[in-house]
Amino acid sequence: MTEQALTETATGTTAEIKAEAGAPAEAGAGTEVAVAVAAEAGSPVPAQAGPPVDVDAPSVPVPAADPALATGSVADPVPAPKKSRRVLRGIVRWTAAVLVCGGIGAGAAMGITAMERTDVPGLATESDGRWEYPQLALPALPEGVQRPFTDGNEAEIHHTDVRKLLLPAPAGATVDPKLKGGWAGVDSYLAELVEQDRGEVKAYLADSALRHVAARGWTTPDGTSTRIHLLRFSSVAFAEDFKDEMARRLVRSDWLPAGVETQEADAGTIQDVEVPYVAVYAYKEAEPYGPRQTRWSLIQAGDTFAVVTQTRKGGTLTVPFQQTVALQAQLLG
Repeated sequence: MTEQALTETATGTTAEIKAEAGAPAEAGAGTEVAVAVAAEAGSPVPAQAGPPVDVDAPSVPVPAADPALATGSVADPVPAPKKSRRVLRGIVRWTAAVLVCGGIGAGAAMGITAMERTDVPGLATESDGRWEYPQLALPALPEGVQRPFTDGNEAEIHHTDVRKLLLPAPAGATVDPKLKGGWAGVDSYLAELVEQDRGEVKAYLADSALRHVAARGWTTPDGTSTRIHLLRFSSVAFAEDFKDEMARRLVRSDWLPAGVETQEADAGTIQDVEVPYVAVYAYKEAEPYGPRQTRWSLIQAGDTFAVVTQTRKGGTLTVPFQQTVALQAQLLG
């Protein structure tokens, strides 16, 4: 029941109770009720609200009105309407639903932020084939010397142990037990060349004042075998001369890596490898090749000459080769 209906009911009840008790009705209100009551009691109904009074008529005592009725307290106060239990249950259900949805949303957000990008549907970015190398840093220098290609080191000499300039193996790779990053000797490098050319190259290196050879090798899960040899000469002139001679021989398909019969320049692979003062060349085994393909790079930085060689069954991969060459060149530069 509405509050208006309750108010109308309460007003009507007050008028009836006043009439039955003989209380005078308020002017302009409840007239019809008063007429009805007077008619039932057999009393004449005055025509006007204020008839003339006969002063000679005897006074008639008027009984006193009931104090309870006179105060106007004719009914108990109507209590406020209570909320329906059905409404309360609906509110509870909606509140619980909001809390559950909020919890699920927060949990999903936390789960997404904890996932790798490649694990999130719609945000996955496929790997471009790069390897995950550890963080690289140049080794400390002895006091009073400078790095090559800086003021105070015009001879472009690496005043550090070249073994510390070898690129480390990437994550997940298996290190070659024979090429673990230590001194390897000239024969280790010659083993990378065609057997018939090894004697000639060895003699050339003997005349070039070669000082040290350091090497590291590894094999990644995709089957790529990588070998890096650093040849340090007594001066930048010898290193540069050996680089030029190697490039000339390769044009004639001489001094090739073992197992390679023909080669072709691979300049497009390293065109973005730009390290100041460092010369970088790249080659690959031309098709048709056998079950394995070889790709290699020549790097000359000051007094040090580096050879990066990769082989893989079915064909070498461009991205990891380019990445490996770029990082090794940066370490030398």
